[in-house]
Amino acid sequence: MARCVQSVQEFIQDSFVPMVAVLCSEEAERVTRKNNLNFAELLRPFCRLTSEGHIRDPNNQVQTVKNLRICVNKLVASQNTTSAVLGPTQRQLLSEVVLSCQPQDGAVTNMITVGGYQLNFNATTPWFEAYRENFLQSMPASDHEFLNYFLACLLVVSSTEAVPVEQFLKLSQEQHRVQHSGEYTNPKWFIPNTLKYYVLLHDMSEGNEHRADTVYEDMKQRYGPQGCYLLKINSRTLSTGEDEQIPDPWSQYLHRNNLHNQVSSLAFSTSNNHFVNILSVMCTINIVCVIFLLQLCSGSLNNLSTVNSDVKRGARDTESLVGGAGSHGICLTLNDHDHIRQFIQEFTFRGLLPHIEKNIRQLNDQLVSRKGLSRSLFTATKKWFGGGKGPEKSINEPKSTCGLLYPPEAPELQIRKMADLCFLIQHYELAYSCYHTAKKDFLSDQAMLYAAGALEMAAVAAFLQGGAPRPYPAHYMDTAIQTYRDVCKNMVLAERCALLSAEILKSQGKYSEAASLLIKMTSEDSDLRSALLLEQAAHCFINMRNPMVRKFAFHMILAGHRFSKAGQRRHALRCYCQAMQVYKERGWSLAEDHINFTIGRQSFTLHQPENAVIAFREILANDSRQTATQQGAFLREYLYVYKNVTGGNEVSLPQLPLPCIHSSATRVYFGHERRLAEGEKQAATHVSLDQEYDQDLAAMWRHLEEQLVAAANRGLVPGNFQPTQSCLNSHTDNLRHPFAVVEEPIIVEVTFRNPLKVSLALSNLSLLWKFSVEGASLSEEMSEGLSGKALTNEDKMFCILVAMLTYSMDFILFIGQQMMDMMVVHGKQDLRIQGPRLNQTKEDKMLIRHGPDRRLEPIITPPMPLMEVFFLQFPTALLCGEVRKAYVEFCNVSSVPLCGLRVASTHPDFFTFGSQATTPLTPVSPASSENCSAYKILATPHQLGSVTSEILVSPEDFNQPSGVIEIPIDGCTLQPGESTQLPLWLRGPDQEGVHEINFLFYYESTEKGIKISHRVLRHKVFICASRSLSVQASVCHSSIPPPNCGLDDKDCSGALVFIDVENINTSDAAVREFLIVQVSSSSQNWCLHKCINPAKDKDCKLTSRERAKLCFRATRCKPREDTVERYTFADLNLGNEQIVSSSTPCGDFFFRCCQNSQRVNVVSSSCKSQGSLSTENTVSDITNIVKKCNELDLNIIVIWKAYVIEDNKQLILEGQLHVALQAIGKEASSLTPKQEATEMVLLKFKSELPPPAILPTVELSQLIKTNLQYPETYSHPFVQESLCVVPVTLTLSNCSLAHVDVIIDLRHKSVSPVFLEVHTSFTWVGQTQYKLQLKPQEMLSLTLQACFLKPGVYNLNTLRVFAKPADQDAMCETSQQIASPALIIINNA
Repeated sequence: MARCVQSVQEFIQDSFVPMVAVLCSEEAERVTRKNNLNFAELLRPFCRLTSEGHIRDPNNQVQTVKNLRICVNKLVASQNTTSAVLGPTQRQLLSEVVLSCQPQDGAVTNMITVGGYQLNFNATTPWFEAYRENFLQSMPASDHEFLNYFLACLLVVSSTEAVPVEQFLKLSQEQHRVQHSGEYTNPKWFIPNTLKYYVLLHDMSEGNEHRADTVYEDMKQRYGPQGCYLLKINSRTLSTGEDEQIPDPWSQYLHRNNLHNQVSSLAFSTSNNHFVNILSVMCTINIVCVIFLLQLCSGSLNNLSTVNSDVKRGARDTESLVGGAGSHGICLTLNDHDHIRQFIQEFTFRGLLPHIEKNIRQLNDQLVSRKGLSRSLFTATKKWFGGGKGPEKSINEPKSTCGLLYPPEAPELQIRKMADLCFLIQHYELAYSCYHTAKKDFLSDQAMLYAAGALEMAAVAAFLQGGAPRPYPAHYMDTAIQTYRDVCKNMVLAERCALLSAEILKSQGKYSEAASLLIKMTSEDSDLRSALLLEQAAHCFINMRNPMVRKFAFHMILAGHRFSKAGQRRHALRCYCQAMQVYKERGWSLAEDHINFTIGRQSFTLHQPENAVIAFREILANDSRQTATQQGAFLREYLYVYKNVTGGNEVSLPQLPLPCIHSSATRVYFGHERRLAEGEKQAATHVSLDQEYDQDLAAMWRHLEEQLVAAANRGLVPGNFQPTQSCLNSHTDNLRHPFAVVEEPIIVEVTFRNPLKVSLALSNLSLLWKFSVEGASLSEEMSEGLSGKALTNEDKMFCILVAMLTYSMDFILFIGQQMMDMMVVHGKQDLRIQGPRLNQTKEDKMLIRHGPDRRLEPIITPPMPLMEVFFLQFPTALLCGEVRKAYVEFCNVSSVPLCGLRVASTHPDFFTFGSQATTPLTPVSPASSENCSAYKILATPHQLGSVTSEILVSPEDFNQPSGVIEIPIDGCTLQPGESTQLPLWLRGPDQEGVHEINFLFYYESTEKGIKISHRVLRHKVFICASRSLSVQASVCHSSIPPPNCGLDDKDCSGALVFIDVENINTSDAAVREFLIVQVSSSSQNWCLHKCINPAKDKDCKLTSRERAKLCFRATRCKPREDTVERYTFADLNLGNEQIVSSSTPCGDFFFRCCQNSQRVNVVSSSCKSQGSLSTENTVSDITNIVKKCNELDLNIIVIWKAYVIEDNKQLILEGQLHVALQAIGKEASSLTPKQEATEMVLLKFKSELPPPAILPTVELSQLIKTNLQYPETYSHPFVQESLCVVPVTLTLSNCSLAHVDVIIDLRHKSVSPVFLEVHTSFTWVGQTQYKLQLKPQEMLSLTLQACFLKPGVYNLNTLRVFAKPADQDAMCETSQQIASPALIIINNA
């Protein structure tokens, strides 16, 4: 249950207090009415004692009475009988009490976090406390208990009476008549000898104080000093007390609003001179006083003056109940407050408590005397003083009925009466004993109503006992509640019992038992009671040690439903709102819909249309699982409420929940949409809304733009660099404000979704936006409309594009009309986008924070140049290595000149604009370029065996170190409206397949210092590459030195180049044949010298699957004195035309392919470098020697033509293929090798010894080149001389750039049987082993002697040569490769 202001002990003590009646004379009522109060109301704020009282129990033990409160009520007699249910007036009163007590704004609330729930609910429930206290205080007196019986009566007479003593006598007789005449059933009196306490009321402002003292002295003589009191009030006059502020303690006990007038109005009706007065209950928040209206028959009270005077007095009392027009206690001073407080204490301590103590002793003595034993009441039984007689009952009444009535003198009732007296004065131990004894007697007599009352109060007394209390007998309460409800059919008493037990269980932490008890008390007879108890049960569930959140919410829903049935709409709305905290966004969609619908209806009924709109909006905005019919009903309710909220106001449109805007999917496009192709022109693709976002592509475009920006800024990327984003979406970087150019459009794509199964019709859609200038802002909103309308069906999404000029800051989508069964509403939806969640710092990870998303907050910049690019004769399919010329047109469509035109691409080797120094003359227009070669051609006749023509070229004329190409336009500036065309050479990729090639064009404004430093334009093409030729080349050392070179000439080393060309185009039937036109070389150290191909054909034609082998001699280039890096281009034409390979486009594509191959080599070498560091250091020197020994760096360019039949027309295609020969003995190919996946390297957690150094034996076997010179045939007369000795010259060539130690071994060590037979007829004579040292690239000749025993064919190449670098140990000694067999024929002369 919710936390209460009072403790459970205080609550129970205030629920059962001694009752005191008040009977005043008419003059005394007039004196008190000066303060807008009657006498009972005058005493009410002072009825709680501030000091302790003491009484003695029957055992003469002193009992302390603490914090005692008495209840003082005006005596009003009636003949109404006690009912088991509340009357209509009482029900209405309780309903109004709950309705008037609402939670205040800023009231204390509880915040708890349970699991994933975070709940906020009221800490206290004052409406429940008000209901409970009004209910308990308004309960009528019952026959089975004495707790609500009057113990005493105050007789009040004014000192201004002529004879005050006579008035006291009249009042005493009147009280005696009401109690003992038997004409009135109410009120009920505790004992026959009721305490009468005489009060003389003296008005200090009117009366004679001396006379009042005299009368009081007479009263003390007549009634005793403990039975009377002189109360002096009204010490303050209205004229003197206006400026003095006196507290008003009566305000918290009395209602001052019209509510009470409606509830407690008196209804009088006359019939046969009888006054029928309705029970009226005075409603207060803390203390409620029951006022009984005196219902008298005409002539029944002869002692009263007239009936009319009583009626008038009752009417005046009614006015005082309402509170009058003024404040209360206006004639009382603080001293008067003290006088009243002192009077209450005197009356209680000297009158009431002694009277109660006396009656307890009398009851105890009667019981003991009847038993005849000197024992206390604890062992007394009813047979001693009841004679064994049962309670009075009718003849036809069964014994088990609850309607049994005991006579007033019955012993059982005397025990109960004593128990109630002890309970009222806080003697709970004695009270429990009496209740327990009475309970047994009642149960034995089957007097169930009396037994239930005894069980109820016994349980309460046991709980309130001090010291070592007994455990709370909850089963007593359960039995009492069941008896009241099921047997006695008295829900009033059952409810009181449940309220008391629930508070006790709650104080003991037994929230589960308290909740079960409260839930059992719910029924259909009272919606208000059921609602309040269900709400308290919900609070019990949430206050448990392990809070039961879902049970709390469920019972809150039940309580809200019962509140709604009881007419308590505000409380119903509050319960539903608190329960919504549990069900919201938990997947309980149907429950959420029900709660939101109820909240919406209750809010609308309570004139809270804004809250109603919010609740209905939640139903429509979320994905509903309701049927289409139910959704339609929800939508109609919402539209009806929505129209009442707007009221036709079109100035400030409220928010619409439908259709749902997928705000994160909003895309913003800056700039004009690109023009389509015009005739043969193909426009650059750039960016459009049709393209899907790809993160890898975005990173690629950013990389290209960084290259362009770095090239424009001397190789550095500025720190404030921001990549260009023409189309913003949820995946782009939206942390910064995007830039938009003035007078260029912004296109916004908004995605709508209809979550309902009901169709919506939208029309008159507009995009509202605001514009602000630096230093000032425009307050008006501007809009861009969208003509037409869009229709959404269930679960469909559609997009709307709205284009506008660029002056926008904040975007709001305005939906003009939304129709539902001809119900049209107008509204808008804010287009607000939530940024990405932050996850950088620790605080970001612990909390949920979102960064900004500024895609709808562009910054408008001054005019910028705008360029469009068109391509002419741009192919879509090429042969591998095919060279084609195309044209590109650049157009400046803005009013600002542009400059700094550059381009970067993912495939820089695919195209070239040529270099200004080597670009050949090109046709002026694309139409005049038909059947023209893309190369620079010189007419030269083909001569077999002719040498090459060599040209030195600097790579700076072609090379682009950063991969960025500057586009050569005239004047480097393109004026507004100006366009220019440039030739563009393309070369097909070396690998077949479909290739995606991306271009990024870069340009700047001639005006510097603006926010946008540059602009870019994207273009994407797809090229399908088909097979053409496959070129494989290899090189080896030439055994024969070039002509005109001596042995001492170190620069006359030569090499043989073998080129295999194969036509691998098998799928394209249109390609008839390929023609090898020219073979060129490019290198810094080597060049092709001449073609030594033995074929006599003038040309080299290849059809499908044909191959050709070409052989060339290569020589080293002559050393140059300058240090400038230059490449030597050597051209060997195989036809009648010579193509200048050192000019555009052949030279451009060569250098671009070289750069690409270098990048691939770097990547592959980095992937393979996983060896041990120590091993690399060991072999590094030897590797360098080997590299220098076999380095070649010779690039071969094969230029070809292809004859293609297309549309019955023969076309000639041109192309070139590149082969890079890096080392002697290694074969190279024009085909791009497939990159092998790198193997996974296992992690090593244990240190191991480094692997042994692996020496490059294959490379070391090529340090020395050998050559044997001997006669092919030799004749010798074996008959005359058996031994034939032939001189043989051995030439050794050092191919490396280091000193080499050489060992020559002429001894035969072969074990093959074939060679053993040969070796028996042939041997070397003379010195058979030599040890030499050759200088770098040195040639040395040795004369050897070969001895033959008989004629035959012999292989002289049987010697073995070992070599190693001079500075290495013997481990590096490697056998050198021997040339082909050297055969000699020995003839017999």
